[in-house]
Amino acid sequence: MNRPTEFPTIIHAFFTDWLGRQRELSPHTIRSYRDTWRLFLRFLEQHRSRSLERLILSDLSVADVLAFLEHHERTHQISSGTRNCRLAGLRALFDFAARRDPAAIAQSAQIRQIPRRRGTQRPICYLEQEEVDAILAQPDRSTPEGQRDHTLLVVLYNTGARIQEALDLCPQAVRFEAPSSVRLFGKGRKERICPLWPETAALLQALLRRRPRALDQPIFVNRYGAQLGASGVRLKLAKYVAAAAKTVPSIARKRISPHTFRHSTAVHLVAEGVDTPVIRALLGHAQLETTAHYAQANLQTKRAALSRLPLPGAVGRSRWKRDASVLAWLDSL
Repeated sequence: MNRPTEFPTIIHAFFTDWLGRQRELSPHTIRSYRDTWRLFLRFLEQHRSRSLERLILSDLSVADVLAFLEHHERTHQISSGTRNCRLAGLRALFDFAARRDPAAIAQSAQIRQIPRRRGTQRPICYLEQEEVDAILAQPDRSTPEGQRDHTLLVVLYNTGARIQEALDLCPQAVRFEAPSSVRLFGKGRKERICPLWPETAALLQALLRRRPRALDQPIFVNRYGAQLGASGVRLKLAKYVAAAAKTVPSIARKRISPHTFRHSTAVHLVAEGVDTPVIRALLGHAQLETTAHYAQANLQTKRAALSRLPLPGAVGRSRWKRDASVLAWLDSL
């Protein structure tokens, strides 16, 4: 594995044959791995002053990987989760190379020894109802672009969809007849069906009347008819958030992204008393523990839970409140 021509061959085989055909990973995962390697190779080109055409896999070391991860943590202020995703994308290709060439086994093992970062879990950022309404009111619905943006944000809030799930939405995945629903494809090629409010279905129909799309073409497109990208949506949302913050100042204190609408949907469902398994099915969570985090986020839900506890001095209060000594209570258990 010392010839420069072998590195592009490995990259090509990894993404086209291994990830796509043999592993059958979702397009979302493949894009994540692709972005990681694009960033990593550009980092190497800038910091090692060596053209990518002359790069060979055996040149890459643990020090390079650590320097890349530290650089992005420092300059881009990425979270621990993003750092771990980058590391997973790098590990996967080195593991693939080790399967093809035993000479790369030691190199792969060294990369795999880099630990995942265990960061502190931040409180979930979500929007209160008045904040959601303020943001949804910002797009100018008289223009095609504003109508598209408003509809997209409503879909995100209605369904709790991930941004790429919404952007991949095609007319054939929408049931417009009552009861309206939408079929979403999430992580791991998992499919789920989410109900649509009649208002959401009407917005989608109006958008398609203004800009018709084939049954298998994405609904949310730019002025040239190409599918919207997640980065473009984030930029547009930032503009609407800044405008909405002028009328609802609390918005300015939050870091809002398209994913915030997903968090808001979940938290509001918890506040309405919807069972956690139902929310899990709606959002497409693989584990129930992920959904349970939202039960801890809503202050209104916490107040409601506390209000059901007996007040100090009331009959039936907890036994440890009546005991003068906590140790005596522990002894009584």
